[in-house]
Formats: sequence, C-alpha cells, structure tokens
Amino acid sequence: MQFGKQAPAQQPLVRTALEKHFGRQPLHELVTGVREYPIHTRLDLQNALYEVLSDQLAPRKLFGLHPQSHHSFDTLAFANLLSVHAHDGVSIAPLCYEEIDIGETLPARCLHNALWLCADKDLAFCVLLGRVRKTMREGGLHLEIAVAPGEAGVELTRRLFLRLERKVAQAGSYRGKVLSLEADTASRGSRVVKVHRLPLVRRDEVILPEKTLGLLERNVARFIEHRAALNAMRLGVKKGLLFYGPPGTGKTHTIRYLASQMKDHTTLLITSDQVALLDEYIQLARFLQPSMVVIEDADLIARSRGAMRNSCEETMLNRLLNEMDGLREDAQILFVLTTNHPEQLEQALTARPGRIDQAIEFPLPDDDGRRKLIVLYCGSLKLNDELLSLLIQKTNGGSGAFIKELMRRSAQYLVDSKETVLAAPHVEAALDEMLFSGGSLNAKLLGFSKLGFTSRS
Repeated sequence: MQFGKQAPAQQPLVRTALEKHFGRQPLHELVTGVREYPIHTRLDLQNALYEVLSDQLAPRKLFGLHPQSHHSFDTLAFANLLSVHAHDGVSIAPLCYEEIDIGETLPARCLHNALWLCADKDLAFCVLLGRVRKTMREGGLHLEIAVAPGEAGVELTRRLFLRLERKVAQAGSYRGKVLSLEADTASRGSRVVKVHRLPLVRRDEVILPEKTLGLLERNVARFIEHRAALNAMRLGVKKGLLFYGPPGTGKTHTIRYLASQMKDHTTLLITSDQVALLDEYIQLARFLQPSMVVIEDADLIARSRGAMRNSCEETMLNRLLNEMDGLREDAQILFVLTTNHPEQLEQALTARPGRIDQAIEFPLPDDDGRRKLIVLYCGSLKLNDELLSLLIQKTNGGSGAFIKELMRRSAQYLVDSKETVLAAPHVEAALDEMLFSGGSLNAKLLGFSKLGFTSRS
C-alpha cells in the first residue's frame, strides 16, 4: 500500500446547485433585483433574512460562497455565480461568520458571502448576500434576489425587499448606544461601527453653575420631552447646541452624562479628522434616530472662513453646514458642538437658527462649584473644614479637570509621606508641581487660568 498526499477534492461550483434549483429555467434568463444597505445594518439585515426566508418561504438550502482570488476586489454579484469554469467561478463553501461588537456581552456573528436557495410555492428564487466593494474598498452590503422573468417574479422581489426593509428599520442593533466609525484594520479601506462603553455619569457628578444646568435642562431634557407635541404643531424637532468654555470645564463630561441619561438616543461621536465621513454619520443618525451627533473641537472644522488655510477646510465647513441644513424639520437629531474657542467659529454656523439654536457657556467654577468638585474628586480622603477652605482658595482659576488632578497628586504625596491624613503640605507640594515646576505651559495644559492665581503663597 502506498501512502502520500492526496489531491484535494474540488469544491462544487455554485452554478451546478443553481441549475438543479431552477430546473428547466435557463440561468441566463433570470431577472435580478439589487439593493445596497449601509454596513451598520449588517446584523439587522441578517436577522431579517433569517426571519423572512424561514417564515413563509421555507428555504431549501443555505451555504457559503468562495469566489476566486481575482474576484476579491469586486462586489460579488449573481452574474459571477454563473461561470462554468473552476478557475474563475464561485465555489460552494462552508458558511463563514465574522464576529462584530454591538455593545453586548458577546459579539454578534454575521454571515460573509451567503446564498439562500428558496421557493415561494412553485416559484423558485435565490438570495445572495455579500459586501459592496468599490475600487478595492469595502462599503455596505449587497443583496440580490434572482427569480424567473414575469410578473410573479417581479411581485415576489418587491414584496421581499419591502418586508426586509421594514424589519431592518424596526430593529437597529446599535440603537441607543454610543458609536463612531473606525477603520477596519483587517480589511483594506473599509470601516466598521465601533461601540464605546462610556463610564456612567450620575446627575450629582455634573457640577455646573445653576444657569448652565438650567439651559441644559430646558434645551435637552425638556425639549426631548416635548418633541411629540412640537411635531404635532408642525414645528421643528431637530436642534443644535454649542458648548463653549475653557478646557476642562466639563463639556465632554456633560456629553457623557447626556449619553448616560438619554438611553433611547443613539450617540455618534465625530472627531475633527472624521468630518470627511459626515454624510455617513448623518445617514447613521437618521437610521437610528432619535440620536445625538457630537462634534468635539468644532473650531477645527468650522473656523471663520477668513482664518482658513486652504480650500479643503472650506469644503469641510460647507459639508457640515449642508448636512445640518439638509435634515428635515421632523428629524429627531440633536447636534452638540463643543469648542474652547467660540470666537474662531464661522458666523454662518452660529448666526442662523436651525443650525445652532442655543449656545451654553461652561465657565470656570466659582467658590461653591470648586467646593463641590473637591468633595466629588477627593475619593475616600478625609478633608477637615480648614483644608477644604484652603483648597477652595488655592484652586481659584482652576477647572474641574485641574481639581480632579490636584486631588490625585495630593493623595500621591500623602502616600509618599507615609502619613495617613491629607494635610496642607501635601496639597502645597502638588500645587507647586502642577503650577510652577512645569512652567506656564504645564498649568495651561492642566486647565488653570493665570487670572486666578498670583503667587506660591
């Protein structure tokens, strides 16, 4: 008996299965309908396909597809399945699943290149699912239904697409979560939806002046509460807010609080370098509304036209303005823009109602605000009244972020000293390191205004 490597069995071509499925119907006479879906509907579309194709249509077969390598840069369409040659055909393969994060305990499993062979009574049809690929980049999802020509086939295709789109629109596996679009390192040029797990921020952890809190309450919580009534009056329910103030005063912290409280809203986080994807973000915001679109450091993409350095910056600004204007008045989308430099913003963004409806200032904390922040960020440290008064005095001109860092460094000096109770020397040492040892730049980086502090004493 001889032992040796056996030649691998050749995988059967999909065409063979199609010929058997459609019987006497020539494959080249089939008629196909095509729809493309955004990538964020991937799990919802798959679930809709499982439900629709197993509910009334009794699928006969589901299998994976393996296209030849030279097809890997193109969208896999039904026409590619008809080849009779192994070297350029598409083979039947095991079902292939990719795991994607949707913010749940376990990742979701999504099909990659799949074909359903189905029948509606005596009418055979098939459904192809794959990824859209354009110029070597992956886009959304390609869904194609192939059926015999005739009115019955046309009606079946329309009915299937309608049922699928209704179920996809009602689902929203990403709804109510905090998202951004990120590059997929495993796939050339494609993007994936990234789910952010932001820390929960409670109401008592938002330390802001009463005026600021009042504006937030009226323009966010109360506005959302009255949306239905406003919409019934044919008044707009989309809104734009501008959070402005020095660094470290709580703008990002407040956004985390809003995302924590508005659990029925999907939050989309857009950084300045992602503005090129703004149309995709807005598409996502429409699909998952009610939603909150957050653009941090808006002055980097919406600076005054006179201060722009090139035409690309103006293009980004125009894209932002067009997207904000292009939304319907009944779109349940809340825009929140943040900036440390409101004076640098383009007037076209802030001067027209419907883009920015309310500016909310986040000032440096006053005495009472600093007291609340010190108590919030002291952790388990014990502060007597004398030390608390000293901290309030010494942090005049400091932001909430500065106070948080001061308490941490003071605790570090306490641990270094081998003592058990925080005292003034620990605080003074921390202040000296933060404000003087690193120079004026260090104080600025930590969120401290020189207007509020004049000496070491």
